[in-house]
Amino acid sequence: MIDLQVQDKTHDEARQGEALILDKPIQADARKLYIESYGCAMNFADSEIVASILSETGFETTGDYHQADVIFINTCSIRENAETRVRNRLSQFGVEKRRNPKLIVGVLGCMAERLKSKFLEEERLVDVVVGPDAYRDLPNLIEQVESGHKAVNVLLSREETYADISPVRLNSNGITAFISITRGCNNMCSFCVVPFTRGRERSRDAHSIVAEAKSLFEAGYREVTLLGQNVDSYTWTSEDGLETVNFAQLLEQTALVSPDLRVRFSTSHPKDITDEVLYTIAKYDNICNYIHLPVQSGNTRVLDLMNRTYTREWYINRIDAIRRIIPGCAISTDIIAGFCTETEEEHQDTLSMLDYVKYDFAYNFTYSERPGTLAARKLADDIPEEVKKRRLAEILAKQQAHSLMRLQEWVGKTVRVLIEGTSKKSDLDYCGRGDSGAMAIFPAIEGVKPGQYANVLIEKCTSATLIGKIV
Repeated sequence: MIDLQVQDKTHDEARQGEALILDKPIQADARKLYIESYGCAMNFADSEIVASILSETGFETTGDYHQADVIFINTCSIRENAETRVRNRLSQFGVEKRRNPKLIVGVLGCMAERLKSKFLEEERLVDVVVGPDAYRDLPNLIEQVESGHKAVNVLLSREETYADISPVRLNSNGITAFISITRGCNNMCSFCVVPFTRGRERSRDAHSIVAEAKSLFEAGYREVTLLGQNVDSYTWTSEDGLETVNFAQLLEQTALVSPDLRVRFSTSHPKDITDEVLYTIAKYDNICNYIHLPVQSGNTRVLDLMNRTYTREWYINRIDAIRRIIPGCAISTDIIAGFCTETEEEHQDTLSMLDYVKYDFAYNFTYSERPGTLAARKLADDIPEEVKKRRLAEILAKQQAHSLMRLQEWVGKTVRVLIEGTSKKSDLDYCGRGDSGAMAIFPAIEGVKPGQYANVLIEKCTSATLIGKIV
């Protein structure tokens, strides 16, 4: 899902401040929406839902906020520096608002829900604050602002899944797309704000998910990523109670849309990923052999403090099952360095987990206390910053070596790559991903174009990229 192989952030922060636009001419009389997303793939998918809802009231998206009638920032609360970036960005938009007093500025998403009315009180340039379950109310809220009132709706829902809304695909390459299958989270990890900002877990109607996948395939898309805070706990039951679909079954139904539609998913939880899911992945060639399985820590005591509800031994059992059922499956992870009370010995357990699994890539970061979480209320953030940074550096060094090793294993092999477009460095080269999610770069040849699959012989690699040629 993300091209970076190793970094000191979570995958939830890998994309920051990206302006989302619809790649088509804007009608001269259309009202213009500028929407900027921070954080995880769920936020980017939500921005596409927002654009769809507002398109019904005459809005079209623009990539230039100077032209906008409405500016929205879709926010992330997972780490403090994400919130700092959002506040800085709001100050920049304030300059534009002083030039154009009719401009509406709004904050959406997790940070909006967590801080609620504080935005309206402290950030005078913010006109509307909307939580992730209230996007259907946006046209009404905009009307309230236009009539001279501030507007806020951060109510969480136990039912909202936006299953009936067809997202407007923003910044789309026309080849890969996200499909949200759940909203919210029932896992009360002690370090995480998601259950408080996105509410309880709800699974979307399975038929609507498969229908969206079919629609995307018919429109020329060739890869979908099924999104959820914990996809493995997906369970949908029809209103009449006669049909129940679990995640393994949903994976199969999506794969059956077409053998030419590649299927990815994120994120899995170690406590919930089942052998049934693994056998389903192994059964279908178009379900990618790649699993993101956050470990967070390699020590059982620390995992218990994190309320992860599994042990070191359980996690290793799941890794062994993946290796047994899906040989060669790529595995990535999330790791927190310096969680509350973590000792040097417990840090060594995390390093030894890295050695055991040898992840293809990892998203690593130091612990950042988030207000309102169980850890913030109950545990002391007692590891000095210099110790956190040193432990993170040790994790990064080890993971960089493992990432390079995993990429080197592809050298000399032929990989089936979905061509996503031209390389950022040269229009003469294509780029795309194989099954494992690793990015490959290779010379473009006549008769082969983005959106097609190509067999690429991997000739060499860098620390983050495979390099080869079409054969």
